[in-house]
Amino acid sequence: MNYELKTRLFHFKQPAGTSRGVYTTRRSWFVTFKDANGVAGVGECAPLPQLSCDDIPDYEEVLNRLCERVAATGELDDALLRPYPSMRFGIETALLDLHTDNGIFYDNPFTRGEVGIPINGLVWMGSHEEMLARMEEKISLGFRCVKFKIGAIDFEQEVDLIRRVRERFSADEVEIRLDANGAFAPSEALGKLERLAVFGIHSIEQPIRQHQWRDMAHLCQTSPIPIALDEELIGVNLHAMKEDLLDIIHPAYIILKPSLHGGIAGTEEWVALAGKRGIGSWMTSALESNVGLCAIAQLAAKVYGCPPSMPQGLGTGMLFTDNVDRPIKIVGNKLFYSS
Repeated sequence: MNYELKTRLFHFKQPAGTSRGVYTTRRSWFVTFKDANGVAGVGECAPLPQLSCDDIPDYEEVLNRLCERVAATGELDDALLRPYPSMRFGIETALLDLHTDNGIFYDNPFTRGEVGIPINGLVWMGSHEEMLARMEEKISLGFRCVKFKIGAIDFEQEVDLIRRVRERFSADEVEIRLDANGAFAPSEALGKLERLAVFGIHSIEQPIRQHQWRDMAHLCQTSPIPIALDEELIGVNLHAMKEDLLDIIHPAYIILKPSLHGGIAGTEEWVALAGKRGIGSWMTSALESNVGLCAIAQLAAKVYGCPPSMPQGLGTGMLFTDNVDRPIKIVGNKLFYSS
């Protein structure tokens, strides 16, 4: 088996704002494995700058070495790959693509085109007017689960946006998820969560920054809104570390991005460990192109069933002006696979 690496820079249709900054472009590495018959499989390695635990200066050099080893042995070395989740995800995807027909990794109602996966509509950070317009657009498109990125503008303006949704739609009609990306200080977090709770919020991701386990555990115990962990899971790659985090913090949910949280194998490990503790989970993408998004959607359908019991966060792969063509499309509030 041999391999090839190519890099590509994607451009967002509109700036993607988070509390950590604004993305206008996105770089991915694509690994292609080819067997002796010329059959090829492609996977996407897409670390997020200043967030992924494998966002390292010599990323391409390390990725080359890992691909060389896989090409030579045909096997994945778990211990070697655990520190590099985005690389692992791309390599795993490429091998699945290589060894399956027509890019279908798992046979289920989703990949057969029979069932769509419900997804949340994502409202990116922006000015009050921009976020209001994006919110109106998502609801008009038929989304009944809307996720707001908060923490970048004035908190009172964000409260006003959420109030507007609730004035028009009850919690039974539109589910609201929030993602603070660690924007709240521990001293103010509970007060803000209490302000937001009156609007019937489904959950809030990462209200305070990661690596504050004691404060996060206290919030999970006292918050009137169920808390979901996202960034907190980054870099927690060992089985025992995952158990410690879940046992100490015990969130209501964990949000899994295979590029950040251990690739396919690591994501399945997180789901299993959380499930044993009564902790819910769902999957989302980490701003990959349609190559990564297609793989994550297939994994979500395998892990959570078709359709899954909760909306997934799988719309972000559609954000680029120069995306890669894959047989997935959003119709209404669902993601469909159409081979």
